[in-house]
Amino acid sequence: MRSLVVFLFLSALRLIAKLLWRLERTWVGGQPPPGDPFGGLRIVALLNHTSLFEWLFIAAVPHRFLWRVAIHGVIPAAEKTLRRPVAGWFFRMLGKHVVSITRERDHTWREVLTRIDPDSMVIILPEGRMKRANGLDAAGQPMTVRGGIADILEVVPEGPMLIAYSGGLHHVQAPGERLPRPFRRIRLALEVVDVGEYRLARRAENGGSDAGFKRAVVRDLERRRDAHCPASEPPRARRRRAVT
Repeated sequence: MRSLVVFLFLSALRLIAKLLWRLERTWVGGQPPPGDPFGGLRIVALLNHTSLFEWLFIAAVPHRFLWRVAIHGVIPAAEKTLRRPVAGWFFRMLGKHVVSITRERDHTWREVLTRIDPDSMVIILPEGRMKRANGLDAAGQPMTVRGGIADILEVVPEGPMLIAYSGGLHHVQAPGERLPRPFRRIRLALEVVDVGEYRLARRAENGGSDAGFKRAVVRDLERRRDAHCPASEPPRARRRRAVT
């Protein structure tokens, strides 16, 4: 029953996102991979975390993706967000297993890993915190990828991984703002990589050690983020505002 309720909730959010925002979806390299790029995904990683309204990117995926999230989704979410009365309920409805985690590498993170089974699709924001309008996190530090996604890659050894590159949502809703601005353009670039090949490549970069593997994953995802995240708005829109 929960899976059906979650699927209907996600479908409603997808409809709202499509009606009130204009999504521009592109693929790294210009073309989607052959076959079904959303089929059999084991990991979905969203880079450039800027807003609690990143659920708007749900407009970029088909309904069969939503059903997979509803029956097999594993989503780590910040404990402080899930503790909020309304926001906590909202985010707990975004997947089959929404696991509350702290910022520490403790039992909450181990709970995420134990929830992963051979059918799971893990959805993660690898930076672990939101970028503020100044380009830094809440502590004034540069946005970096954290090593938790390397743990997930160890638990999920094969299958496709979808990397989603956000154009940023500060023009829709920035951290600290209560309400979003509708009818804005949002941008997302997508890339599918094979987990097995990705793991082998990162292992080869640092001699195969666990610590080296984690560093290589972090470094590679930060490089991909910096190379592939689209601009938050097309240049034409920015120029028009500058003139008026």
